[in-house]
Amino acid sequence: MKLRKNYTCPLELVHDIVRGKWKTILIFQLRNGRCSFSELERAIAGISQKMLLEQLGELRRFGLVDKVSASGFPLRVEYFLTERGKKMLSSVAIMQEIGTDYLTEQNGADASGEPTVCTDGDPTKK
Repeated sequence: MKLRKNYTCPLELVHDIVRGKWKTILIFQLRNGRCSFSELERAIAGISQKMLLEQLGELRRFGLVDKVSASGFPLRVEYFLTERGKKMLSSVAIMQEIGTDYLTEQNGADASGEPTVCTDGDPTKK
């Protein structure tokens, strides 16, 4: 993804950096520390390997995510939030709260009284 040469506001720039379906989800998934590619792929329902690689690459280019490689076999690569990524995470966490509140209002709670939405970013848990 290429950024424009001219912006009228810093918020436009940030919007262009995180725009798309997966970037904010990736940032949220990395909130607890380093994750391997396969861990991210398992945690994010519906993302293809190609899209995951592309989105991680863009987040790396913008300085929100970085990676470390461990030597040995098999090669292990882990992704993590940079300081800029951690700053962005605070905004993403607020967006997650707003989404959770909205979905809870729309969907109600299940028989256990628990909200019927995913609040921890793991699509396999309620």
